[in-house]
Amino acid sequence: MLITIDTSVLIAVVTYEPGRNRALELTAGRNLIAPSSVHWEMGNAFSAMIKRGRATLKQATACLDAYSEIPIKLVEVNLNQALALVSKHHIYAYDAYLLVCAMQSHSPLLTLDQPLKRLAESLGIKVLEV
Repeated sequence: MLITIDTSVLIAVVTYEPGRNRALELTAGRNLIAPSSVHWEMGNAFSAMIKRGRATLKQATACLDAYSEIPIKLVEVNLNQALALVSKHHIYAYDAYLLVCAMQSHSPLLTLDQPLKRLAESLGIKVLEV
């Protein structure tokens, strides 16, 4: 089974946040896919943690090293389709990329982001519960 994975879940996994164990259960033996933007979102998330004093460079680097060990197929998504979702639902492009990725790959979405979860379900995308 192919699963589209969101940055929120990846961060929970590498930082040992709540939801980590359930995410690992749901993804065990599965193939993970994400828009290529997820790679930069991970860097942005940890740069924000450093900037806000929530993580040291050493901690952030360790988390990014753990992230790099997760086998995820990064894919390009249809930008026109993503922008159409942005316009219609007033969402960020990064969220639209995830939705388009799930639609293009016909895969369920794994996210901790509740508004994204609700929108995905309204679009007919299966969402896995963490």
